[in-house]
Parts: sequence; C-alpha cells; structure tokens
Amino acid sequence: MLQPPDHPSQAQSPPPVPLRPIEAFAGSLAVKTYLSLREAIIGLAYRPGEILRKPQICAALGVSRSPVSEAIARLAAEGLVDVVPQAGTFVARFSMQEIREGAFLREAIELAAVEELAPRITEDQLVQLRRNLRVQEALMQDGDFAGFHALDGEMHALMLAFTGHRKLGHVADTAWVHVNRARQLILPVPGRVAATLAEHRAVLAALEARDAEAARLALRRHLRQLITSLEPLERERPELFDPS
Repeated sequence: MLQPPDHPSQAQSPPPVPLRPIEAFAGSLAVKTYLSLREAIIGLAYRPGEILRKPQICAALGVSRSPVSEAIARLAAEGLVDVVPQAGTFVARFSMQEIREGAFLREAIELAAVEELAPRITEDQLVQLRRNLRVQEALMQDGDFAGFHALDGEMHALMLAFTGHRKLGHVADTAWVHVNRARQLILPVPGRVAATLAEHRAVLAALEARDAEAARLALRRHLRQLITSLEPLERERPELFDPS
C-alpha cells in the first residue's frame, strides 16, 4: 500500500505545482481541471508515487475544491491516481500488466485501422501525414522530446481519424493511457527518437504504396518495439512501478 511521504518542515516551501492554466483547455471547470491534471500526470510532471495536494492544486488553478475532487475521481477511475484513505491521493505507479494490456488493445485497434485505411487513403490525407513527419524530424533535431511526443501521438490519431470511425480515437486513447505515460521515460534515450521516426516513415511509405499488408507489418513492428523498450524499465526503475 502506498505510504504518505514525510511532511516537509515548516522552513521548506512547497514545490511549484506543474500545471497548465485551465484557460488552455475547453469545457466546464471540472473538465478543465481534469485535463490540466491529466496532462501533468501523463507527461510525468507529477512523478509516479507523488502525492497530490488539493490546496496547492486549487491555488495553482484558481479553482475551489469541488472541481479538483471531481477531477481526481475521474483520474482514479482511469487508474492514473490512487486515493488512499487517511493518507492522501497519489499519482499511480506504473503497472507492467496494465501497460501490456493497453499495448495489446492499441495494437489490435491500430492494425485493423491501418489495414482498412491503406487501400483507400487519399492524397490529401497523405499530405497531412507527410507534414506531420517533417515537423517530427525538426523537433528531433532540436532535441524537443515533448514536442516530438505530441506529433507522434498526432500521427497515430490522424490515421485512426482517416478511417472515418468517429469513436476509434477515444477508444484507442483510453486503451493507451498507461503506455502513453510510461513511454515518456524512454523518449530521451539516445537513438530512440530517431528509431521511432524511421518506424513512422516505414508506415507512411506503405500507406503511400496503398499496401495494406506492408502497412500492417510496419505498424506492428513500431508498436512492439515500444513495448520492448518499456519492459526493462521495471528492473531499472523499480521505484516507479507497483510491486504487487
């Protein structure tokens, strides 16, 4: 069971709260609060096992406790936070079981999507994917890992959207949430961003050829390489993982 961290002495000031202002998001106050917290958790601005202090969050976002409580309940339902009675609310540690399950679901969804998309992808859709890859390359050269990660996610979202199945992106994002958070740990690994870009190019080349089988194989290699990169982290960073 998670244990609350030692309380800082009164002489210490609390660390800054790593949240984007709610004005950056759309929706109700509770939704904006949820999106700000979710972004910080998935982006590892809040580390696995770190305590979430409601008064600090309220002050940082300029909201009352009610939308924060609603946001935390929603994050708990997603498995992104653990609410421990008499102890507090903590950012959930990683679980390799959840990561593998999420990867399995995402692979099933994306492979089916790209196989359906490849024979009928339009030139306009290919242009959008090419533009995305050019920006990915620029971000890689600049060492902007967070930006690269965002464009990586956008590329996958575009391919799902191009199928015309409106709910597909939401289902895939829900399935991928734990993998998406864990993959933040490997983006700074030397060579991994360049390898990811090469994998993306292979997928695009298969789509340009309208070759459904090649697109499926290229995407499967890409998705499985990610899990291969994540699995050693459980041994290397055990403090970030749930031991149960």
